[in-house]
Amino acid sequence: MWKDFKEFAFKGNVIDLAIAVVIGAAFSGIVSSLVDNIITPLIEILLNGMDFTDLTYTIGNAEILYGMFIQSVIDFFIIALSIFFIIRLFMAFKRKKEVEVIKLSSKANPQEKLLKEIRDILKEKNK
Repeated sequence: MWKDFKEFAFKGNVIDLAIAVVIGAAFSGIVSSLVDNIITPLIEILLNGMDFTDLTYTIGNAEILYGMFIQSVIDFFIIALSIFFIIRLFMAFKRKKEVEVIKLSSKANPQEKLLKEIRDILKEKNK
């Protein structure tokens, strides 16, 4: 049983998953800070400081805090949009790097080019 557990726990997939969870937690802190400290204040400036959290509706003794729900929905969209733009930025850098690699690999060696031309000529003669 111990051997089976060691094989499971120390497989690459489990370790990769653990690393992804730790990085995800750190990234969550970055995104939360970005939203709380930069984006939300800017949006509050644009909306003249509107805060929906105080909106309530009272029925009898029950108080319905629908403003908190509205604020949560707005926060969700702000966070989702922030993550979308961050991922888009990372993907743009990745694509740029891939294009550079393709450009570097497409530059053929002059000797290799000559050998390909000779090969093509020999193919034509053998037809």
